[in-house]
Amino acid sequence: MTELSAVARRAVEAAAGAGAGDAEAYVSREGGRQVRVHGGEVESLTAATQSGVGIRAWSGHRVGYAYGTDLSDAGVAAIAARAAEAAAVADEDEFAAPPQPAEIEAVPGLGDPSIAEWETARVAELALTVERTALESDPRLVGVETAVYADSDEQVAIASSTGVAGFYEASSAYAYLSALAEGEGARETGLGFGLARGPRGLDPEAIGAEGAQRALAMIGAGKPASRSCPVVLDETVAASFAGLIGGALSAKAVQRGRSPFAGRLEEEVASGAFALHDDGREPDGPASAPFDAEGVPRRRTALIEGGRLRTYLFDTYTANREGVSSTGSASRQGYRSLPSVSTSNLMVGPGELSLEGLLAQAGEGVYVTDVAGLHSGVNPVTGVFSVGASGRIIRGGQLAEPVREFTIAGDLVAMLGAVSAAGAEPRWVPFGGSVSTPPLLIAEMAISGS
Repeated sequence: MTELSAVARRAVEAAAGAGAGDAEAYVSREGGRQVRVHGGEVESLTAATQSGVGIRAWSGHRVGYAYGTDLSDAGVAAIAARAAEAAAVADEDEFAAPPQPAEIEAVPGLGDPSIAEWETARVAELALTVERTALESDPRLVGVETAVYADSDEQVAIASSTGVAGFYEASSAYAYLSALAEGEGARETGLGFGLARGPRGLDPEAIGAEGAQRALAMIGAGKPASRSCPVVLDETVAASFAGLIGGALSAKAVQRGRSPFAGRLEEEVASGAFALHDDGREPDGPASAPFDAEGVPRRRTALIEGGRLRTYLFDTYTANREGVSSTGSASRQGYRSLPSVSTSNLMVGPGELSLEGLLAQAGEGVYVTDVAGLHSGVNPVTGVFSVGASGRIIRGGQLAEPVREFTIAGDLVAMLGAVSAAGAEPRWVPFGGSVSTPPLLIAEMAISGS
């Protein structure tokens, strides 16, 4: 039994001793580093470790919550007593009930020892390499707004009076930069990024080169003509849309009537070229874990398959409201927060075409490489959106001049119905959550430019 698991069990016992009918304890310890570099020097370095416990206590159908950082016997007992007191005075909610235990299977490969093995000086050099690669790639690269390396190593334990018990460790690392290119009287920015379990999984030269190439590609950008035309969304933009769709498929959004997918189970909501799964056990997924934030086993859930909406994502509370089972989709922002329904790893199914094949099939249109204000530009009830974008013209099936300051508009369900092909090469993208997606070809979308 790990130290954190022992804390979780003590917390549950203490809550029961304080009068709770049922109790659950979520204990986490997270350490992380962040290195920011600028102008060939380390600009800032932070390293922090935090640990704590969050305790839910039930008294009938009333639930209370308390958290704290004192993991001593006395500290845990005090937190448990506060949770039990909060439950005793809470409003009754017929759907408030503790999750039931189920068999939890480990997910291999969630940790990378290189996080511990690489000293701070070595990860700082990784960030400096990202910046240096971009700046040395072309004389038009005049600067880097920011270059960052960050990592985290987390341990999580959970226990409950109903018999839930689990523990896992997971690590993550990422690096990114925003490169600045100058030409034709304007400055353009370009983002490069990489994700891995640890620093040894990152390629700093590739990250720096991507940022530089994206910035250089936008030099001389103008406005496209307003029209309806085929649009290819690159992976970063496709991931942002996938994240929006995943959020709209949470049972919480649906039950509140704030989703364009409400009441549409088993209806056709997409073309057959678009498939979306939530997979909390995908070995490469940044958000993978053996169980969710309530100790319910993670699993692979088909959301949109064969063009039809197959299910929503549920945590225990929303599942109780619907009379179904949790999909293992509870999430927390650490021990301080209560669990709520959320995506884990969203995975858009790949197709058979390369990016070149998607562009050729588009013929004449726009390749969108960046969108701004997507979350504020979408109506959560109807799914109607209008957002600023930039990218490249597609002419004769090939990339042509850069364009910016135009908008793309439509609604999410109609857009999914217009997906005519998915690319063959998916990529993990940290926008919209944890998303794996290839580029997507939308047969027709409204462009508003000049």
